[in-house]
Amino acid sequence: MTLTSNTTASDDGVLIRRPGPQELHPGRTHRRRRTLELALAVAVPLFLVLLWQLAAAQSWIDDRVYPAPSTILADGWDRAGAGELWPDVWATLKRVLGGYAVGTVTGYALGLLMGTLPLVRAALEPLLDALYVVPKLALLPVFLNMFGLGEGPQIALVATTVFFFVWISTMAAVLSVPAGHRDAGQVFGASPWQMFRHVLLPASLPAVLVGARIAAGVAVLVIVASEQIAAADGLGHLIFDSRALFQNDVMFVGIVCVAVLGVVFSEAVRIVGRLLTPWAPRDRGRS
Repeated sequence: MTLTSNTTASDDGVLIRRPGPQELHPGRTHRRRRTLELALAVAVPLFLVLLWQLAAAQSWIDDRVYPAPSTILADGWDRAGAGELWPDVWATLKRVLGGYAVGTVTGYALGLLMGTLPLVRAALEPLLDALYVVPKLALLPVFLNMFGLGEGPQIALVATTVFFFVWISTMAAVLSVPAGHRDAGQVFGASPWQMFRHVLLPASLPAVLVGARIAAGVAVLVIVASEQIAAADGLGHLIFDSRALFQNDVMFVGIVCVAVLGVVFSEAVRIVGRLLTPWAPRDRGRS
């Protein structure tokens, strides 16, 4: 018989399980685990950056094509200090925030409506399913025809992308609310507003916010791709334009800014989600 380290067998064959460190010292165990997770989260990216720096210094890679991280950092610092970087960051950020707000509101409203009313779902779901599989960048020429040059096409493209992610997650979350919850609300004579406020919203909101977090990352990806095609500023334009001019250090500065923007935006949505749904299980082992 195979026994765990905290389990022993007595003479009469009775298994006796003794509490381990996690049961005896839960706070200490949790702090150690969080310290280990944080150390790994920092150590892995740091190791890769140092390896990249070493490869550039030892000429294992062509630093004209792949500049060293120190070169990228110095160039980014100089551009930020000279005020040349912030206009592009702000241009991308305002497009992401504007499109994300529009897409989230419309996607949540329609997802809630379709999840609640079967006839609305039957009427609209086939059409939306067909539109969902269309690559969103393929719609950029359509939005250019509709809104012309400027901020309109960029915001519309982000809003459309976010809309589908939030719509799908909202509708699925509402449909997955257990029937017992709905029955309990009906037994107590809940009005439609009370049913939404006290049953559907608390039960579906955690899953909706997961979709919103995914949409936050995808929104950054879409706006960068869009700015490379039809924009005169923004981080996407900075990346594409610097590559065309063989300014690879500037190109990597733009890439790093996009990565930081994506992480910060996604984490901001996660934090807001935690504040709105304190009853939901915490993700990624955070407790």
